[in-house]
Amino acid sequence: MRILIVGGAGMLGSKLAERLAQEGVLGASAISQLSLVDVAPPVPPPDAGFDVVTRVADISEGGLAQDALSARPDVIFHLAAVVSGEAEADFDKGYRVNLDGTRRLLDAIREAGGGYRPRVVFASSIAVFGPPFPEAIGDDHAAAPLTSYGTQKAIAELLLADYTRRGFLDGIAIRLPTICVRPGTPNRAASGFFSGIIREPLSGREAVLPVSEDVRHWFASPRSAVGFLVHAATLDAGALRDLRPLNMPGLSATVAEQIAALREVGGEEAVALIRREPDETIVRIVESWPRNFDARRAHELGFRAETSFAEIIRVYLEDEPAR
Repeated sequence: MRILIVGGAGMLGSKLAERLAQEGVLGASAISQLSLVDVAPPVPPPDAGFDVVTRVADISEGGLAQDALSARPDVIFHLAAVVSGEAEADFDKGYRVNLDGTRRLLDAIREAGGGYRPRVVFASSIAVFGPPFPEAIGDDHAAAPLTSYGTQKAIAELLLADYTRRGFLDGIAIRLPTICVRPGTPNRAASGFFSGIIREPLSGREAVLPVSEDVRHWFASPRSAVGFLVHAATLDAGALRDLRPLNMPGLSATVAEQIAALREVGGEEAVALIRREPDETIVRIVESWPRNFDARRAHELGFRAETSFAEIIRVYLEDEPAR
């Protein structure tokens, strides 16, 4: 089996590549080649028992999506994106990368011809939903985003479903919760503080909290997110029917509950490093995002996530021992 990860230098892309290298298989199929494509140089996973190819490319530029498909991968993970805060701040860049890049990739698959029909796993987002929200968003809730990022993801979901309907590919869009606790340094995602208020204090550094503690959000760990991607790649298409976007399972928690979990795991000295500094731009973006889901369809299809925020923190400590 040949696999392509678009966005292979990012946090999720790197962790997915590491898992594939460790396991050597995807489902019941042995992996023969893994291609990693990104605008930054991807790092090959260590000790892979198969060929790993890395490429620096922006698939939103003409012709580069076709180049990325030269090996005709059987499974494509499309993870590349301009994150929420940056997509809101730079309108043109957000649409070029998140929408045009996706369209170029899907068209390159369509144009490959010769019966080529790969499974495409697209990393979508709960940002496709906007208020007013029910108590828990179900699988039949309409996408109505109030951010440019959410709009770009929603349009990409529709494209993926239509290209699947027309037989050009076999697509599934997984609507990821906010992935927390993310390792590394903060990025320009509006949701980045959700990780920062845990990650930084655990390392003895101050963190800024830009919203109130009663803000509620939907979370899963990076480990769960990688599990979602792998499971989505191996799902029977018949079980998906025509409903190709899937709300992923997660955990609904308030910022106050996050801080309580930090206190449980890291102690009062960690909590003392959180500094309150309201940011109206982030408040406005986060207020437009959903807070809770009823992800029963995903559960029925075998997707799993954590059930407490303390568990999410412990997963971070296990997976990032050199933080």
